[in-house]
Amino acid sequence: MLLKELSFLKAIHPVVVPGGVTFSGGWETCYAANLWSRIASRVLWKVGEFDYRNEEDLYAAARAIDWPAHFSVERTLRVNVTAQKSPLKSLEFATLKIKDAVCDRFRDKFNRRPDVERVKPDVRVHAFLQAARGMLYLDTSGEPLFKRGWRTGTSEAPLRENLAAGIVMLSGWRPEEALLDPMCGGATILVEAAAMARGKAPGAKRSFGFEKLSSFRKDLWEKVRGETKPSTSPMLYGSDNDPRALSVARRNLAEAGIERWVKVEECDILARAAPAPAGVMIANPPYGERMGSEAELAAFYPKLGDALKRNFAGWRCYFFTADLRLPKLIRLQPSRRTPLWNGAIECRLYEFKIVAGSNRG
Repeated sequence: MLLKELSFLKAIHPVVVPGGVTFSGGWETCYAANLWSRIASRVLWKVGEFDYRNEEDLYAAARAIDWPAHFSVERTLRVNVTAQKSPLKSLEFATLKIKDAVCDRFRDKFNRRPDVERVKPDVRVHAFLQAARGMLYLDTSGEPLFKRGWRTGTSEAPLRENLAAGIVMLSGWRPEEALLDPMCGGATILVEAAAMARGKAPGAKRSFGFEKLSSFRKDLWEKVRGETKPSTSPMLYGSDNDPRALSVARRNLAEAGIERWVKVEECDILARAAPAPAGVMIANPPYGERMGSEAELAAFYPKLGDALKRNFAGWRCYFFTADLRLPKLIRLQPSRRTPLWNGAIECRLYEFKIVAGSNRG
């Protein structure tokens, strides 16, 4: 899905790789990917690639890069290191060596070093270490891209925004179809769907790391920000049986500027009527990792299956959950199951096509 997004944004030679997509392009493509990608977590710019055997090799490779050409010494700095099959014993020590190399390059030129800031740095350097090969990146995003800038409060166990957007895309929902989230919590799924339909850029309400780099072109950024996408008027519905969650949902919808497109009401999913003769339901029901005991959920799921059969014939229903018992307990046969990860939790997105009197497992 990210590959499709980047292709649409005119990325050059996008290729799926473990953990992401690599692509080439100019700064306009970089700015557009940060502003418009609903799926990506970060857009990283590769500034170095090297072979290594030990920490001294890391230091030498990092110091060889002309960091002062990329950002000013006044910018605060953070270094992150991730590794896969690396022979190094301590990633903390590897992080320290790379940070020292970056700072020493500034000291050589200006006789001063950039300050280190762990919480909200101006510039983030990312290193990824494989068994014998390393890569160095500058983070053009800054804060992770799932932080859209509209969330005013959190309901219990909120979905990350880019995961919610991916789930909506995987459902195949089209803006001319009704969309219902009957367990909407803080309304993350509804906000992402509304933003897609209304042509709102997910990054429109936030800033980015590339604005702190020396290569930043304000005129080009203004051009990218001024571009618009087609807009439609969607039919979006949300409900929850928790009034506190609905209060958060309404605030989030208002902050995102799409409250007029979403009808939200207090209602239990087991009593919920379909808001249209056909449409798409997307729900993130509670599961043991988050809330509710296994026994409570085992009693709930059969009732949910009965409610879907009774009230949602003609609908495509999607449930995102880490509880892999759901299809068996709901007593419906999924037409599709897509493996996804919610942080470190392995999950499934189950598709159920509800047809009266059939699909019983």
